[in-house]
This record gives sequence, C-alpha cells and structure tokens, in this order.
Amino acid sequence: MELLCTSRESLIDVARQLLDYLNKEVRVVLFEGDLGAGKTSLIQEVCTSLGCTENVTSPTFSLINEYLTGDETIYHIDLYRLESTEEALQIGIEDYLYSGNWCFIEWPDLIKPLIDLPYARVNIEIESSTSRIFSILKYNIESTGHE
Repeated sequence: MELLCTSRESLIDVARQLLDYLNKEVRVVLFEGDLGAGKTSLIQEVCTSLGCTENVTSPTFSLINEYLTGDETIYHIDLYRLESTEEALQIGIEDYLYSGNWCFIEWPDLIKPLIDLPYARVNIEIESSTSRIFSILKYNIESTGHE
C-alpha cells in the first residue's frame, strides 16, 4: 500500500488507513526513513487513533516509551542509538516484540532478524518539505512471507 501525505491533517488519514490495513493481525510495525522524515509524527497520530491521550514523544534517549489506552499498551521504541543486536537483546526487545501489544519501532534494522511473527514495514520517503510518500507492507502473514 502506498499513501501520499501533504499536510499534518492528511497524516491523520494516513494513520487511520495504516491501522485499517493492519487489521489487528499485525501488532509490530517498523518505521523506516531518513532523519526528519516523519516517523515520530506518524506514530503520534497512530497512537492518538488508538485512543492514547498521553503526549507521545520520541524515545531517542529513553529508548522505549510506554503508552496506555483504555485497554491496550503501546510500546514506542527508538533503536537509533543502539549499535548491535546484542544491545537490543539486553534491553529486552524480544519481550516487547512478542508481548502481543502494539510495538512501533523506529530505526529497526538491528532487530529485523529477530522478528518471526507478523509485522509491517512503513517506509517514509521525503518528496518535499511538506510531502511524504508512505509505503506499507505486511510480512509473515500466515507464514507466507510478505503479502
């Protein structure tokens, strides 16, 4: 699935379409894109769409932020500062991945080999200062690889 976003308002629509596409069969979402592409901004809108009323911020320094909705837990994980898969394992990344809760992960390259469950990848391409293209694919659905 590919979506064009040209404003903050249309980012709300992208978040809702992403959740519709995931259809609750995917709880782990990897967000990829250059610095400043809009990974955290999209995650903020997705969390709001899920009912989160907390201020969603980048976990660059804390590595993991936890948010609660009425009945769900959301983990927002930023692996930018990690240098190895071993470091990710030391912070308990597998516990988060396999918790059954929402896991939104920025800079996920180090942990891709650890994921053996349905997940989605959101690649964000900067078109201009106000325009982004979001390419979204699901993987490991029914153990058949990507959709």
